[in-house]
Amino acid sequence: MVKTIGKKTLFQNLWESAVALRGALEPSQYKHPVLGLLFIKYVSDSFTEMQDKLREWTADPNNEDYFEEDEADRLDIINDRDEYAAENVFWVPADARWDFIQTHSKQPNIAKLLDEAMKAIERENPKTKGLLYKGFGTLNIDPDKFGQLIDLLSDIGFDSATHKSADVLGQAYEYFLGKFALQEGKGAGAFYTVESIVKVLVNILAPEKGQLYEPAIGSGGMVVWSEKFMEQHGGNRGDLAIYGQEYTEVTWKMAAMNMIIRGLDFDLGPHNGDTLLNDLHKNLRADYCLANPPFNQEKWGAAKVKGDVRWKYGEPSDGNANYAWIQHMIHHLNDKGRAGVVMANGAMTSNSSNENVIRKGIIEDDLVECMVALPPKLFINTQIPACLFFFSKDKKHKGKTLFIDARHLGRLETAALRVFDEEDILTISDTYHAWAQSGETDKEYEDIPGFCKVADVSDIAKNDFNLSPGRYVGAAEVEEDEAEYEEEMATLTSQLAEQIKTSTELDEKIRQALMGVGYNV
Repeated sequence: MVKTIGKKTLFQNLWESAVALRGALEPSQYKHPVLGLLFIKYVSDSFTEMQDKLREWTADPNNEDYFEEDEADRLDIINDRDEYAAENVFWVPADARWDFIQTHSKQPNIAKLLDEAMKAIERENPKTKGLLYKGFGTLNIDPDKFGQLIDLLSDIGFDSATHKSADVLGQAYEYFLGKFALQEGKGAGAFYTVESIVKVLVNILAPEKGQLYEPAIGSGGMVVWSEKFMEQHGGNRGDLAIYGQEYTEVTWKMAAMNMIIRGLDFDLGPHNGDTLLNDLHKNLRADYCLANPPFNQEKWGAAKVKGDVRWKYGEPSDGNANYAWIQHMIHHLNDKGRAGVVMANGAMTSNSSNENVIRKGIIEDDLVECMVALPPKLFINTQIPACLFFFSKDKKHKGKTLFIDARHLGRLETAALRVFDEEDILTISDTYHAWAQSGETDKEYEDIPGFCKVADVSDIAKNDFNLSPGRYVGAAEVEEDEAEYEEEMATLTSQLAEQIKTSTELDEKIRQALMGVGYNV
């Protein structure tokens, strides 16, 4: 539970105050210094907590492991880096600690000091080399505002009587990521998947021990929720080995900082990179794979990876990368591996660009375990209708696929955004687990007209390998043409909205330019 101030939580107050200091920066730029500061606060607080513990232990005569009578011997232990490493706590040099940052927060060179603090943390902790944000000095932020922002974030973790500071900072990082995603809207798709979708994917996949791979990791939200799920179900931190890859450097670093704040060990590859064109985990065969890759990605460079070992079921089209992502994930599963992926609806029904041939091969190999149709407006960055594919290399019910039509679930939180409540998430995941007899629920499975239905591979073949749940559950069916029409219209209206926005921005620039030479428009 996060501290409440009046009717608002501490995080709400911090967010509103932080936004007030944003000035002319776009949310896409502003999130990096804010999240970077949260990271410094986290590693510094964790270091200080560990230092305080060592100071207390070494002075306690009842502590047989640590007590030392001589002050010099106590200091040797307090300053022993191995003690910190053993507890997965970073060694933070004096000029990167929060008290130093706060003391110098009003200086005109504070941005430079923050960049130097990040470099110092990287220097002292080789596992973070190249992973941390060091762009404070490149931003046009007034030093006074930096100082105010540092003062604001200083409040996080100060009241940790019932919660560790690190836990509170992890929640703050997640809260701010979500808020920045809402502000960025369309641009947020590269780093953020809404909580509703993440929870459905993770609850159905139910990761335990093993290797978890996220090939389009974004800010790492799916990994964080997977870890939470695993620990809530009796697992221990470290039971999941985390692997991931991310295309953009800033997002790759954002994910790394998120993993570190959560205390997770991870391998995101030696650098950022294009998953489809430069697979950084070629030899990985994971137990679990999760992803929300870009929808309907065009001109992604298919020719550069023609004949790749991943394309077992057919060459994916350069006009749409959906089945490149799907085949990439299947390729990276071990013999008992399972995967959950968010896809545009067209992937369930498309008969163009060799997609029907690839889909047919995957279905005939009995890899599709479950399909979930999602309601519209669940995403903050696109209105394209979407669905969830779940694959398994070792299905319990051979030759069968569970179809769930969840289009009627959820509620509109705003006019543009629908959310699943916990009840909706459990309705979907319990249906899967009841059918899969996984032990996650005591409920008995039964087909429910309009909601869920189990179909044989032969039934799917009779429907031209169409994977739309509406085709099987008996609800008002979304015919193939209708689904593609909805998706096409959503794409076109999204593109039109972007063009209108660009046009408005250009008009304003032209108007400002004319005013600059004496012409009022």
